[in-house]
Amino acid sequence: MSRVTIKDKTFETSIPEAEIQKRVKAVADRINSDFQGRVPVLLSVLNGSFVFAADLMRYLNIECEISFVKMASYEGTSSTGKVRKLIGVNTDLKGRDVIIVEDIVDTGVTMKNMLGMLKEYEPASLHICTLLVKPEKLTVPLNIEYCAMEIPNDFIVGYGLDYDQLGRNLRDIYTVVED
Repeated sequence: MSRVTIKDKTFETSIPEAEIQKRVKAVADRINSDFQGRVPVLLSVLNGSFVFAADLMRYLNIECEISFVKMASYEGTSSTGKVRKLIGVNTDLKGRDVIIVEDIVDTGVTMKNMLGMLKEYEPASLHICTLLVKPEKLTVPLNIEYCAMEIPNDFIVGYGLDYDQLGRNLRDIYTVVED
């Protein structure tokens, strides 16, 4: 296992790139099947999901569109519990199938708030697609239809996920090593 140090923390490889790609392809295969003959809009939540969204799009063989929204509830290594909408939706979602593409669902508070905001756009349907979910940390009920992996409640970086904006470029996912 390799280790990296970012700022004051050391991280160790927990999910190698090959496993990530295998899981992303499996999620894409399900979306390809479920949305055959439809043209969903993938709504990628910046900043963290951009790597996952790019790989997911490359595995999709259905017609689809992508747009981006930026929301934030993190500072450092923990959720603030306050959701701030930073950049809005710039695509007409009325009557469209929308798949929210997220890097990680932690407490679920950000996702629940986002679902509420998106309902105002009157989509035909809303679906959640996430690379990672921490089931033991969820505090709100969510219907996560497309999840690549469930992970324990550890702090991670890599593959788009960051520690104070650093580490997003790592190809593997790393878990913090508690000293």
